[in-house]
Amino acid sequence: MPAVPFHQLPDDARLWVFAAARPLDASRQQALLSHADAFLARWAAHGAPVVGGRELRHGRFLLVGSDERATGVSGCSIDSLFHTLADLEAQIGVPMRDSSLVYFRDEAGEIQAEPRPAFRQHAATGGVTEDTVVFDNTIGTVGQLRSGGWEKPLRESWHARAFPIAKPEAVTGD
Repeated sequence: MPAVPFHQLPDDARLWVFAAARPLDASRQQALLSHADAFLARWAAHGAPVVGGRELRHGRFLLVGSDERATGVSGCSIDSLFHTLADLEAQIGVPMRDSSLVYFRDEAGEIQAEPRPAFRQHAATGGVTEDTVVFDNTIGTVGQLRSGGWEKPLRESWHARAFPIAKPEAVTGD
């Protein structure tokens, strides 16, 4: 059976993170997971079953991993994953592959999603800081996820280079 529980994937398993701009309601979550499970049950690379798993986090992030030690994934098998997600987006009416959004936690700890220009503006005006927790949906392995590479302070992420933070003005005395 190629589908395995996500926690059983090894640290070097390849990882894809798909995200919805807003939390999914219970029916959309169920549709998402059912669709992902059906895909994983038939996922193949060059005719060989891909050992993969999935997990839904925070009601909006679908994590899909593949154990490439068991079966390597190919360009065609990765394309099939993305085509399946496109079909799912149409079914649930929520984009899951939009890489133009930045995901972060606001001051209250709630997850927010903003287009890059809006996030850049917040960074430039002090609306987000170096301590703002961001989600790095570009991480490539399950091990990076487990070691805290997905959800981390902006200063420790590629976000710090892409979205310069406003520097507090120096305090001057008379």
